[in-house]
Amino acid sequence: MKKWWLTFAVMLLLLFTACGEKGQVMDGDGMFQTFMYTQISQDEAKEMMAKDDGHVIVDVRREDEYAEGHIPGAILIPNESIDVKPPVELPDFDQIILVYCRSGRRSKEAAQKLADMGYSQVYEFGGIIDWTGDIEKGDSEQSTDDKTMQDQEALPVTEEAENGGDEMGAAKLLYQGHASMRITTSEGKVIYVDPFAGEGYDVPADLILMTHGHFDHTQTDTITAKNADCETITWVEALSGGQHQSFDLGYVKVEAVEAGYNKNHDVKECVGYILTFSNGVTLYLSGDTSTTPQMKELADRKLDYAFFCCDGVYNMDVSEAIECAKTVGAKHNIPYHMIPADKTNCFDQSVAESFEVPGRIIVKPGEELVLEASKD
Repeated sequence: MKKWWLTFAVMLLLLFTACGEKGQVMDGDGMFQTFMYTQISQDEAKEMMAKDDGHVIVDVRREDEYAEGHIPGAILIPNESIDVKPPVELPDFDQIILVYCRSGRRSKEAAQKLADMGYSQVYEFGGIIDWTGDIEKGDSEQSTDDKTMQDQEALPVTEEAENGGDEMGAAKLLYQGHASMRITTSEGKVIYVDPFAGEGYDVPADLILMTHGHFDHTQTDTITAKNADCETITWVEALSGGQHQSFDLGYVKVEAVEAGYNKNHDVKECVGYILTFSNGVTLYLSGDTSTTPQMKELADRKLDYAFFCCDGVYNMDVSEAIECAKTVGAKHNIPYHMIPADKTNCFDQSVAESFEVPGRIIVKPGEELVLEASKD
């Protein structure tokens, strides 16, 4: 009899512990389930909205943005209000939840937080700025607590504030896959980093950055056009004189930082970069690397965005990348360079999902990330 009660008590303890695990719930077979949100197109979202399946549309912008225009039937749950407790407006963890914001950044963050709480059917479909369906105006019916919280935290939101917090707007990053990306600054300058994978090389380049000499980071021929004053900064210029160099180009400041520290990448021939845009937003690109001594110093920079390689073959694996992300302490952390070089397969969803760190954003090839200034 005592053994039976002991077993029962242990099971209860495990059950309550499971309820507190991030993104995990226990199913009927006693197994843990971890949920992730699904990104869908706006056309797919419209099709889902047309169905009578009990779905809910969630607008995660601020109240004044919602009042200026929102999707009919959408309820307001500001991203800032989604913390560790499930929103009272969403009592059903199996309900279909369709999430949007203005440009797509806050909706991704909110969707991930909801999935982490255990909501099993969360769908994110980007920003209302791209919405071609009906829009209605009017205030939401928020609780007094929500209104009080917003009065304390919210500032009037303009298009400039949404795009980075000041009049200069925000840079936009197109992730092309592997370590490749195209960044368009608020001034319209185009920066390519480690050209190799994906599409989107048809916009004339103003700046090309390369972290080291391996073929999967140096395919500049993929860039079809370069402006007359286009500059190229490789690991050679970045390590001129044996020192990590900085380059202030006006529209962006480029700082070379340590990278390498593994058998495949020599610290004397590899760099990462920190980009500081004209609105003050900072972006760290680890380059091909394992843990570097300099990462501890980067924590003092309070970086906004950080990309960490994590292929586990030529560089650090996900576990090490997680520790690096915690050390650097950026507000938003993004996994990239998840598998060895392969133009036809340059992204691994399972690796991305296993990169479990605060402020994680998963960006797939072909998706765009608006590099907004933090609101804190």
